[in-house]
Amino acid sequence: MKRIFYIITLLFSLTSVSSMAEEDPIIFQFEIRTDIDPRTSRLVDLALKEATNQKADYVIIDMDTYGGAVNDADKIRQLILDYPKPVYVFINKNAASAGALISIACDSIYMESGANIGAATVVMGDTGEAAPDKYQSYMRSMMRSTAESNGRNPDIAEAMVDQDLVVEGISEEGEVITFTVSEAIKNGYCEAKVTSVKDIMKRSDVDSYVLVNYEQPVSENIISLFLNPAISGILILLILGGLYFELQSPGVGFPLIVSILAAILYLTPYYLNGMAEHWEIVIIFLGIVLIILEIFVVPGFGVTGISGICLLTAGLMLVMLNNDFLDFTFVDASQIWASLISVLGAMFVSGLFIITFAHKIMDMPMFNKVGLKESMSSDEGYSADVFETSYVGQVGVTHTVLRPSGKIKIENEYFDATTEGGFIEKGTEVEVVSQNNMSLKVRELV
Repeated sequence: MKRIFYIITLLFSLTSVSSMAEEDPIIFQFEIRTDIDPRTSRLVDLALKEATNQKADYVIIDMDTYGGAVNDADKIRQLILDYPKPVYVFINKNAASAGALISIACDSIYMESGANIGAATVVMGDTGEAAPDKYQSYMRSMMRSTAESNGRNPDIAEAMVDQDLVVEGISEEGEVITFTVSEAIKNGYCEAKVTSVKDIMKRSDVDSYVLVNYEQPVSENIISLFLNPAISGILILLILGGLYFELQSPGVGFPLIVSILAAILYLTPYYLNGMAEHWEIVIIFLGIVLIILEIFVVPGFGVTGISGICLLTAGLMLVMLNNDFLDFTFVDASQIWASLISVLGAMFVSGLFIITFAHKIMDMPMFNKVGLKESMSSDEGYSADVFETSYVGQVGVTHTVLRPSGKIKIENEYFDATTEGGFIEKGTEVEVVSQNNMSLKVRELV
């Protein structure tokens, strides 16, 4: 009996140890090591959702940032404040500006030796100068309310933004507050100086835990790749090129598929990262519609076509810029130039490509399948040609713009005509190179 009692006791002990091991708290950690922008806010959103899926007990943000976009910092702040589990921040060197706002939103702040927090004045994206007071006022309010929600001195948080606010014994007029580690600890903006997650968890009396480091899914890395302005430029080229060749030979399908896929790959990453707003996407498609109307419906090249090109260009550019409904206050000038070069460069290259290679591409087997290329001569029993004489070799003048089809005039008679590829302006001399039962094929006379 005694032996059986010992065995039962041993099994119970092992079961208890196993149960305790299974109940070790889960620590979920992810990094913020870049400027705060739409990609960062998406990162935090995905990370916190994954922490929930992992049933994490604590979340730790490993931070080193000089700040960034205020609107994205506000999104991150709300995500942290609304998260049901404790969120700690480990400031690994810097939590400036927007980084300070995010840090104050966390339940506990820990700092590495030599780290800093503060300097949250809102600055203009292109000049680096202080933004107008309406932005400073909004930032002051966010800093103050965030500090209050976590039991920190709101006056200090507000003075991190406004150099005119004086906090007795801490700051003087003309300077914004930026704390070192010891200053932050003294004033309640840091719990302790630490060197690792282990030190942080000891402060919460957690000695045994499971650490989970968040890694972005491969899909997110691919999305980030497509946000590169160079890749965006290539996608724009495919969008425009696909539309052109589909309009040249309606029904082919492949160019239209390429254009649609390129548009999806172009817009989706920006949309997922919160940069492509619905109104910007509407501008892009409105521009495409106007261009199509110009080609097939409206005679001549005028307001419709120019408006379409302008809207398409503007829409493609705006999608790449983190503007607030045409407010570019916090958009860096380099980003504006990068988007402009990407869009205009892609348009120029696509236009050059179309002019140079359109004729060769239109003769490819893929396009031949949707058009009748064989000659139907009378020797083979065909007699449907409406032309009583041959016009091959004759010279005429375009009566309308050929895009690539339109009207030409030969000796006071008007004929339907198409080009070998590309556009020919109205009033241009052309030579007939072939004819069928419906129209003449012409090329510009040089």
